[in-house]
Amino acid sequence: MEQPPPPQQRPGSRTVTTTRSSFTASFPPGAGGSTLAYDREFLRTAPGVLMLAEIVLGLLVWTLIAGTEYFLYPAFGWVMFVAVFYWVLTIFFLIIYMTMTYTRIPQVPWTTVGLCFNGSACILYLIAAIVDASSVTNEQNSHNYNSWAASSFFAFMVTFCYAGNAYFSFISWRSQTLQ
Repeated sequence: MEQPPPPQQRPGSRTVTTTRSSFTASFPPGAGGSTLAYDREFLRTAPGVLMLAEIVLGLLVWTLIAGTEYFLYPAFGWVMFVAVFYWVLTIFFLIIYMTMTYTRIPQVPWTTVGLCFNGSACILYLIAAIVDASSVTNEQNSHNYNSWAASSFFAFMVTFCYAGNAYFSFISWRSQTLQ
């Protein structure tokens, strides 16, 4: 069986080795001279699904609190900080994983970064969820009570998602360090 000839590479372009589940597009050197990679299958993996759940549930946590007079209660300020901070960082990491940017920056120990990120998110979200749940008070305005109670529930759900991702990050980190 005859094999097809290797593809021609333009001068000044780079090649990126990708998995079967990724898409790669090369741009001419005048357009930045880089390769854009997109991992289609990442969202079908357990860490990808958990990351999407973290984004959706985290968004619910901080929007439910932001729709109330949370600024009158300092404890909800902490919950808002944790929820918005990790929501933005999770979107940042999702973009890094979806575009396979981690393959372009090999100097960064991505498995260690992922483990530290998910571990700290799990711990701080657990603290925020406990603070959120303990700060819910039944006052005259039932809108605040319902929103705070729902945000507390979703904060615990996000905590479980980060714990799951921390577990997968630990497995990945451990397999990397054993090599």
